[in-house]
Amino acid sequence: MNDHTKDPAAVKSGAKYKCYLFFKRMFDILSSGFALLLFSWLFLILALAVKLSDGGTVFYRHKRVGKNGKDIFIPKFRSMKRNADKLEDMLTPEQLEQYRREYKIDNDPRVTKVGHFLRKTSLDELPQLWSIFKGDLSVVGPRPLMREEAEAKYGEDVKKLLSVKPGLIGWWAANGRSNCTYESGERQKLELYYVDHCSLGLDIKIVFKTIGSVLRGDGAQ
Repeated sequence: MNDHTKDPAAVKSGAKYKCYLFFKRMFDILSSGFALLLFSWLFLILALAVKLSDGGTVFYRHKRVGKNGKDIFIPKFRSMKRNADKLEDMLTPEQLEQYRREYKIDNDPRVTKVGHFLRKTSLDELPQLWSIFKGDLSVVGPRPLMREEAEAKYGEDVKKLLSVKPGLIGWWAANGRSNCTYESGERQKLELYYVDHCSLGLDIKIVFKTIGSVLRGDGAQ
């Protein structure tokens, strides 16, 4: 019997899984540390571009729920206009309804011109390298969610979802992002598939699929 047919809880308590987590953490530290040094010049350029776009803050810290329900704060380069959290003031009723359903909006009017570029290229997520380095995130894992989003969309499976560390990239993101929605159930299915089957081989597959998706611009908004 292979690991994919075993009880996930039993697999995650085994020595093989613990070894996988150790090497995964070592990879997270080394890769994020190297990337922070390598792209330090890009951080400065992007920070300046965001600041000059409208004079607002450079970074935005999102409160999310991490592994085992821990509150974490995820930094991103700010891609939205100031006061974007005031949803009722900035969205139409139809857009507000979509946000409450999917926690995202097609052609979001709150996104700045610089923000569109950052999101299309996924450069807005570069500051999350620091979250990986300090251990709040992993390179690969389910998307970090708001607590109410996780509870509303995953229901009785929320504990399973939060049994692994969220990641910068993941199985859902690598398979189309915006094209796999909560409403269809595909997003939940893909994220929970990763939780049940996470392994070195799957992580490597996700890295290469994500590189291809980013280069093609698939599903990014």
